[in-house]
Amino acid sequence: MTGAAHVIDLSGKVAVVTGASSGLGRRFALVLARAGATVVAAARRVDRLDDLAAGQEGIVPHRCDVTGEDDRAALIARADELGGVDILVNNAGWADPLPAYEHPVESFRETLDIDLTALFRLSALAGRSMSARGGGSVVNIASILGLVGSAPVTQAAYGAAKGAVISLTRHLACEWARDGVRVNAIAPGWFPSELTERMLADESASRWIRRNTPMGRPGRPEELDGVLLLLAGPGGAFITGQTIAVDGGWTAR
Repeated sequence: MTGAAHVIDLSGKVAVVTGASSGLGRRFALVLARAGATVVAAARRVDRLDDLAAGQEGIVPHRCDVTGEDDRAALIARADELGGVDILVNNAGWADPLPAYEHPVESFRETLDIDLTALFRLSALAGRSMSARGGGSVVNIASILGLVGSAPVTQAAYGAAKGAVISLTRHLACEWARDGVRVNAIAPGWFPSELTERMLADESASRWIRRNTPMGRPGRPEELDGVLLLLAGPGGAFITGQTIAVDGGWTAR
């Protein structure tokens, strides 16, 4: 196949998407499946995964708590049973919106465990599998709050974790480049998700987002499709170690 269709064709590929039971993760799983991939959709809420799989051919539901090493290993093993993981989308995340002065260290550690440590371990497991078969693509879902400060939104722990994800993306990309494993990140701006649901529903907060986004609005989920397919597929074959902000201009101010 040649031309534009080639860069988004994922036929024969196996993808793993974490946090796939809702929000952006659900969207990512659908986009990859519709591009031809077999998608192992992972999350803790199996009923939602079953509903996702019932509505789209090519999606394989798999229960996984990304903070558990046994669950992480079982997730990559499931992908290997289907032919081997070619694409990993590290989307699972958590945020505890407490002011930094009041943020318990236990909650801070929990945020890092979910948003950073689990992502690192899954990337290492998937990267080893990819390397053994000639390469693959890891796409980390970071955030603009890993690039700029979050104030007045109180997200110090989340921002610290996402900033570390962006740094880790560069390091893993350089370490694994000769193995054919590409590692990149997407830094979404304000998009509808479980983490942003309250803010977008609050008129004052929503107005603040619109006022401070150069394009004057939050993002739409489908506006992440193109960058996901670019980084996951052959169209991004010479892209690694990069973080692409999809934010309506938020970080360009």
